[in-house]
Amino acid sequence: MSQFDVAIIGAGIAGASMASELADLCSIVMLEAEAHPGYHSTGRSAAFWTESYGGPKVQPLTTASFDFLHDPPPEFSPTGFLHPRKAINIGRTGEQNLVDKFLAKFSQSGVTMIPWTRDDLSAAIPHLKPGWDRAIFEPDCCDIDVAALHSAYLRDAKKKGAHLHCNFRVHAITAEKNHWAISNGKDTIYAAKIINAAGAWANQIGDLAGALPIHIQPMRRTMVQLKTDPPAKMDMPLVVALDGSFYFKPEAGGSFWLSPHDETPVDATDVAPEEWDVALAIDRFQSIVDVDILNVHRKWAGLRSFSPDRLPVYGYDPQQSEFFWFSGQGGFGIQTAPAAAKLAKSLFLKSEREAAVQSLDAQLYRPDRFLS
Repeated sequence: MSQFDVAIIGAGIAGASMASELADLCSIVMLEAEAHPGYHSTGRSAAFWTESYGGPKVQPLTTASFDFLHDPPPEFSPTGFLHPRKAINIGRTGEQNLVDKFLAKFSQSGVTMIPWTRDDLSAAIPHLKPGWDRAIFEPDCCDIDVAALHSAYLRDAKKKGAHLHCNFRVHAITAEKNHWAISNGKDTIYAAKIINAAGAWANQIGDLAGALPIHIQPMRRTMVQLKTDPPAKMDMPLVVALDGSFYFKPEAGGSFWLSPHDETPVDATDVAPEEWDVALAIDRFQSIVDVDILNVHRKWAGLRSFSPDRLPVYGYDPQQSEFFWFSGQGGFGIQTAPAAAKLAKSLFLKSEREAAVQSLDAQLYRPDRFLS
């Protein structure tokens, strides 16, 4: 079968969620460049659901995704994808201004945020070093089972009739009469519409289709897994720096997952961690907690792709009317996936929104905001 209503380019969390939303309404094919979906970003995420991540204009997407992630429809998954974690945004002595700015950003959001004292911090973060005494507590933060969520979207899409073609790296896109011709240099797929869910490769796909140049930038993000003495306690919250310089959380087996929260611009490609970034992550971790590092158990890097204003891009291209953007989701694409896909579905079909996403401001995410 080579003729479809819609070709979704990319089968990570973005492409899979869109396929799940649309596959019972039209014929869908997902075109995935790698041998397995989610290889570059979705599969390398240490994801958590926390409403402050991504900023106040992303927060409504995160909040609107909670109910689906916590209690999905039984036909989608028999269990939810969230596990309670809690989060603390911390700062040093003298960084009260960061606390004030953080709280001010979310003052109208309805997100639960509680200022904490040094005593609160010491009780929640074992072996906390001196100098850290400014904090904001987010009690609703959760871990996300990323693999389970992605698999559920792929499974649901397949059940509804979507096709998945892996090892299909798009080399050419041609606008022909009433359809697109999408080629990997060997085979050609024809589709009336294209959804660009290509993540770090969104620019290339847009260029091939003659779409508006949006300049979505892939960024490398480093993750490190450490074994420590004493080991991490699993009931410890996610810890995020108010100045954006690190985050870490406990992981099964008593290890820590940590990141220097790096955002290094890179070309769209497979990425590996740089030793400098690994060392930076460890150094920042050791500035916070007084533990011995036994070994670096694992290290990896993934891609986060941002539009120029760091907001996602959802909607039809202003230059190519049958080309739809579902891209630029940074590091928040997993925690916003349910609401983002439902909102994008309504934009794609030009239909009424579901109740869960009626309050979202789609104007914030339109591709034509980048028209010069």
